[in-house]
Amino acid sequence: MIRRFDPTLLILLVAFPILWVLPSGLKSYGLYVVSLWLVMSIAAMGLNLTLGYAGLTSLAQGAFLGIGAYATAILTTKAGWPLPAAFLASSGLSFAVGVLLGFPALRVRHHYLAFVTLAFTVVVFLIARNEQWLTGGVFGIANIPRPVLFGSDLGAALPFYRLLLCVTLVLALAMWWLLKSPWGRAFLALRENPLRAASLGVDIRAYTLLAFAIGSAYGGAAGSLYAPLVEFIDPAPFALSASFVLLLTVVAGGAGSFFGPFVGAFFSYMLPELLRATGGWYLIIYAAVVLVIVMISPTGLLGLIERWRDHRSQAKAAAARAAAAPTLGTAAGGTDSLGKGATQ
Repeated sequence: MIRRFDPTLLILLVAFPILWVLPSGLKSYGLYVVSLWLVMSIAAMGLNLTLGYAGLTSLAQGAFLGIGAYATAILTTKAGWPLPAAFLASSGLSFAVGVLLGFPALRVRHHYLAFVTLAFTVVVFLIARNEQWLTGGVFGIANIPRPVLFGSDLGAALPFYRLLLCVTLVLALAMWWLLKSPWGRAFLALRENPLRAASLGVDIRAYTLLAFAIGSAYGGAAGSLYAPLVEFIDPAPFALSASFVLLLTVVAGGAGSFFGPFVGAFFSYMLPELLRATGGWYLIIYAAVVLVIVMISPTGLLGLIERWRDHRSQAKAAAARAAAAPTLGTAAGGTDSLGKGATQ
């Protein structure tokens, strides 16, 4: 028996060589924008797991982006760690902090949980701004190095973009595996009906903490890649607005959809740059596009495709019923005729 190849996995594997080659002709700023799209897609993947699949409202993803960025910046510039080791340490630190932040989620949900995570984001921002001995305060940390791997200097824009692309593919495959595993089904059960999930044997406490921790680790991983991308960090990019933009990214792309973070990150981070060609109107146009999308499809851009598929399926079913109706009528008429004949 031949198993059907998963279309999500197929799209990932086909997109990788295309994205490897396609930006080759871009200049340094274009490569920076595409690299930023990849980094923010990773952060949005983590939030999509927490919010879209597990149903846990979080406004802390910008804070985890900052934790990962500062941890990598401190380890590479002050401690002299290589980027791969700093990447693993930053992701692990974010995972551990995510476990701690997940404990309030065991007691509160929805907008109450959003307020808890909002307060956490503010605390992280204040630490980054005020603890100058550690984070550099408002002066930030400069000269964050890009890596040299296996003797190859990845400091130029195109090699570093390709490194980001490889890391994004690995993390996307890990997320795909996670969502296909029993853990992924447990996250969905947690979102749909926690009481029923508990009655079926799902450990609500463990999976709630796990959803927060893994989503936070993705945020920390994205921050760890963001620091060498911009080569200078200060507290401003990790303020509360960063968490709101990442929330918009997940919602606009399609919460609970695997490719929603990629589509949403394009919408949130690349579209404004493309609209700069309109001059001073680009923010107004961007805000209008956001309003239209929210009004037309509250389930995000990928939700439009799902609605189109549902509409098409319903149209096909209606056409099949209409085609079958005369046959059924004829069959019914024939049966009546036979019945009348038998009676006579």
